[in-house]
Amino acid sequence: MRTSIYIDGFNFYYGAVAGTPYRWINVVELCRRLLPGNEVTKVRYFTALVKDTRSDRTKSVRQQTFIRALETLPEIEVTYGSFLANVRRIPLARAQTTPASPDSSRCNLVALRAPSSCAQRRGDPMSTATMLVADAFQGAFEAAAVLSTDSDLALPIELVRRELGLPVGVLFPKRRYSVELDKVAAFKRTFDDRLLRQCQLPEKIRDEQGRTITKPAGW
Repeated sequence: MRTSIYIDGFNFYYGAVAGTPYRWINVVELCRRLLPGNEVTKVRYFTALVKDTRSDRTKSVRQQTFIRALETLPEIEVTYGSFLANVRRIPLARAQTTPASPDSSRCNLVALRAPSSCAQRRGDPMSTATMLVADAFQGAFEAAAVLSTDSDLALPIELVRRELGLPVGVLFPKRRYSVELDKVAAFKRTFDDRLLRQCQLPEKIRDEQGRTITKPAGW
């Protein structure tokens, strides 16, 4: 059964491999081991380019190295989105007027900054959902699976199953779970660190141009 996989890169990174020695992961091999009875023909990997921080000057280089390594796998297609981690100004709710607050009739503004860990943990579910539905209606697969715990993907999974009768499952890391996705999925698979360890890329890989891609230190 021709199967396409849709991976929310940030959700996968922070939910499964962040803080582990298994970040140099061959996601195609991981999906094949989770679905041994399926023919994994396409793996769509959705991510956004990170920016270096004062505390981590090589974050972007490590990510781009990993993406280059993934792109040596013929089944992989990387799609880039974006995320916001900037200061936002929003109006505060208007407080009750009191004689002692002459300016209470005006809405004040407050600057909010989401912690970088929270901002970066949210990927781009819109792109993932769009491609899942588009591929389904174009007959690109006979079955599909989503590697994410983002509940925003519940509706497109349900849509593809209901309108086209195609099985769409979910792949969860042991440490994270989504009740909403589990409810609408045709099937569920979970994986742990042991499987991640078994699905690592070679430490050195050559791309189509013959350039060597080396696993980042500490990964």
